[in-house]
Amino acid sequence: MVQLMTLRSNGQFNTTIYSYDDRFRGIFGSRDVVMMHANDIDQFGLEEGCLVTLSTAVDDGIDRRVEGLRVVRYDIPEGCVAGYYPECNPLLPLWHYEEKSKTPAAKSIPVRITRQ
Repeated sequence: MVQLMTLRSNGQFNTTIYSYDDRFRGIFGSRDVVMMHANDIDQFGLEEGCLVTLSTAVDDGIDRRVEGLRVVRYDIPEGCVAGYYPECNPLLPLWHYEEKSKTPAAKSIPVRITRQ
């Protein structure tokens, strides 16, 4: 299990996507990616460019998954992965939020990674 953080690209304003390129992170042509640390890629037996499915690692009876994400090696802390918002929104349970602000906890979603 790893922690997923969702993020926006430079070609995006809120949920409006203007470009499939993210020049800030060097990702071009698709937003269907999951960014992972090189050690995590090795630990999960994956290779850069392979396709994976992320599924939310909670036991509440609801199957939340996003399929067809391409693994991208990225300088991110080990044990964490990153994916774009809103593409990864289906992984965020509605009840998973910060208690005081009630803001969705989209920067810390527990997920499992499965190779396709």
